[in-house]
Amino acid sequence: MFRTIDALDVKGKRVLVRADLNVPAKDGKVTDTTRIDRSAATLKDLAAKGAKVVILTHFGRPKGREEKYSQKLLLEPLAKAVGKPVGWADDCVGPAAEKAIAGMKDGDVVLLENVRFHPEEEKNDPAFAKALAANGDVYVNDAFSTAHRAHASTEGLAHVLPAAAGRLMQAELDALGKALGKPEKPVAAVVGGAKVSTKLDLLGNLVSKVDYLVIGGGMANTFLFAQGKAVGKSLCEKEMADTARAIMEKAKAAKCHIVLPTDVVVATEFAENAPNTVVSVDAVPGDTMILDAGPASVEAIIDRLGGCKTLVWNGPMGAFEIAPFDKATNAVAQAAAERTKQGKLLTVAGGGDTVAALAKAGVEDKFSYVSTAGGAFLEWLEGKVLPGVAALEKH
Repeated sequence: MFRTIDALDVKGKRVLVRADLNVPAKDGKVTDTTRIDRSAATLKDLAAKGAKVVILTHFGRPKGREEKYSQKLLLEPLAKAVGKPVGWADDCVGPAAEKAIAGMKDGDVVLLENVRFHPEEEKNDPAFAKALAANGDVYVNDAFSTAHRAHASTEGLAHVLPAAAGRLMQAELDALGKALGKPEKPVAAVVGGAKVSTKLDLLGNLVSKVDYLVIGGGMANTFLFAQGKAVGKSLCEKEMADTARAIMEKAKAAKCHIVLPTDVVVATEFAENAPNTVVSVDAVPGDTMILDAGPASVEAIIDRLGGCKTLVWNGPMGAFEIAPFDKATNAVAQAAAERTKQGKLLTVAGGGDTVAALAKAGVEDKFSYVSTAGGAFLEWLEGKVLPGVAALEKH
């Protein structure tokens, strides 16, 4: 188990909060404040309890100190999100940080400059972790999205100061625990996307954890090909056929039912509203490509979800970026959202394309939990230990 901020007495203490405020920006202005808004709950909570809240975060991938990666642009949106002025220090260690923190009153919030201006951050240098720790009494990690990286501010600090999970980290770990830790069965997973090769560990882990594994997107073509079916000009990793067969054998041994499309939507070109037809997976014309699962497949998947209690989702069912090849993704996502609303299904989704696909289907706020933590979410699904999370569990 991990400690949360409820277990901490923070009044009058300097609390170092590792947030993930690596937000999209253009011309020195933040273009999407989602991550800032999501982090506000922890920051406001700590400030209300009388903590001196010191924010550590990174922005971009600077090589040393590069002014274009300065975090000053975060000050205005941060102040708006936490509802009070946010102080600033133009370094995260040394005299500049010390001075800014020394002048803080209980309940104040200060943002320190980019931790990645120091190469020691990504090396998880113990001396750098100690230099960061010198400015705090307690460490709170609220950056699940960087928890798969063992850096000084995401992992090292937890070994130097009393540590706890922030509200975002807590929500993420609770959601993932319910989805794969001790899920209510039957459990289904929808895994889509272009390539089997990038999701081998994920598929290997899921077949031993779920009852139904629904495979969509370009990955499904590789599995269909591995079963001896012709896939025309479809995106397909033919060299992965043996691997796909091995995954199917592993699933069979684990009593996990793999669900593949039985009918598909094909077109001769990958273009918006390209002329298309629905065919059986046994009759894909040689000059066409599979761009989505067909209506019968969608109906079967929705029917299957009807008997499930938990759903984990990563990746789209088809070429969701362009109409009408977003139909399967939209229909399955909307059906899952409806069952979530009825309280019959716990739905946890994550990964870059997944968030975009669910947003396009209009359901990103209708799932039980949608993780924006791309790499960390995937590594969790793969069954890997996340250093940033493991470090919190040691306390």
